[in-house]
Amino acid sequence: MDTLVLISDGLWNPMAYFALGVGLVLTIVIGGAQFGLLPHTIKLIFQPKTDTSGISSVQALLLTIASRVGVGNIAGVATAIAAGGPGALFWMVMCALLGSAASFAESSLAQVYKRKINGELRGGMPFYVEYGLKLKWLAAILAIMTALGYGVLFPGVQSNNIANAMENAFAVPNWVSGVGVVAVLALVIFGGTKRIVRAVDLMVPVMAIGYIFVALAIVILNYDLIIPSLQLIFESAFGTHELFGGIAGAAMAWGVRRAVFSNVAGVGEGTYGAAAAAVNHPAQQGLVQSFSIFVDTCIVCFATGTMIVITGSYNVYASDKTPIVENLPGVEAGAAYTQNAVDTLIPGFGSGFVAIALLLFAFTTLVAFYYIAHTNLVYLFGHEPNFTISFGLKFALLGMVMYGAIESAETIWTIGDIGYASLGWINMFCILMLIPVVRKVIVDYRRQLKANIEPAFEPGALGIEGADFWEGKEETIPNYPHTGGPIPLEKD
Repeated sequence: MDTLVLISDGLWNPMAYFALGVGLVLTIVIGGAQFGLLPHTIKLIFQPKTDTSGISSVQALLLTIASRVGVGNIAGVATAIAAGGPGALFWMVMCALLGSAASFAESSLAQVYKRKINGELRGGMPFYVEYGLKLKWLAAILAIMTALGYGVLFPGVQSNNIANAMENAFAVPNWVSGVGVVAVLALVIFGGTKRIVRAVDLMVPVMAIGYIFVALAIVILNYDLIIPSLQLIFESAFGTHELFGGIAGAAMAWGVRRAVFSNVAGVGEGTYGAAAAAVNHPAQQGLVQSFSIFVDTCIVCFATGTMIVITGSYNVYASDKTPIVENLPGVEAGAAYTQNAVDTLIPGFGSGFVAIALLLFAFTTLVAFYYIAHTNLVYLFGHEPNFTISFGLKFALLGMVMYGAIESAETIWTIGDIGYASLGWINMFCILMLIPVVRKVIVDYRRQLKANIEPAFEPGALGIEGADFWEGKEETIPNYPHTGGPIPLEKD
């Protein structure tokens, strides 16, 4: 475990500065479009799609938000506070404000280099690395890392938080929760049972909205503590608070770490859904996706963190595990902090509500993880993987789900952190190398808006090569799955 922590910290400690720096550079490159074009972005979200082969911007946004709002917003925020103090919340918001520019860049690039294959729009990280940077070998490495990350490293975080939340709320043993999640997930990925996914998909938006309202209710009912809590967060972020002055560096590192885990800006996860949207110009989807970062982190994560701080439902530990603040003795950092905070609203209600919300959020995320991993295998092979490879992916994912449910939260979070940081480093460097394309996209879009022209994208006129979809080219690969979202399952 110590080795894993060293690797994770070695990747993430410099990543805190790198991610913020990349966000700042890209914010300058796009002229702060994520802020200045916000009213225009909201209008775009509800604009009807113009291409029957793709999904609308609002559908792509909801798909992205659904995959982002979950474990990171509920349990991830708690772990950030435990390791970095309340000041971690400030850096989460800062990371989101700047990281939204990274989301704009990667989503626009996914649109520029997407492909229309067998009538479906597909794209993502490997596509813009291969066709934009002309580095097919790096695209292959990214696809392998993504398949391993979403198929092996990340699923355990979801099941671990499900199991811990269910144990805390209903005294269900962790292994029982693990078996239950594995059984239902196996029905979906082996049996092709779509009804389960459809039912959960219908419940997730309701639970997400309900969760936000509960968080806001707690904050409003404790209105007299809002100003002191915000002051505590700000002072802790800059090391001026008497208790948390010694962990200001940890506040930044953990705030950025958990912000990236939650909204995955710059990691590339949202590029698959972004590429599937039918828009007239890549910048349109870039703006829509950047807006999802605000929703995820500045609204949901900050609401979670604020209610945890306001209600005092947290512990804070130094790097050597020495307690700095211990309001919940013996309670492990994670969903339990959030459950305790919600319990202050209606005693006995919070634990069950948060556990069920986490179950739904995490389950849909696990299904999405499988399809992302599977899609990257298809990218690597150029066709559906054979039975052995496909079975191996399913078996590995289910095995990690079970392992995650019974392993300690610290170990599972550390494994997930290593995977996300590895992807983030490579993808952010790729985005930086493609800055000239990002710059051309936003300048072209602003020019057309200023001229009151209906935006249209002509890559040839901008000197952008490899944008085959926009030049009317189409590829045909038999049995190639839908990269932008769940692959249609064979059985119902």
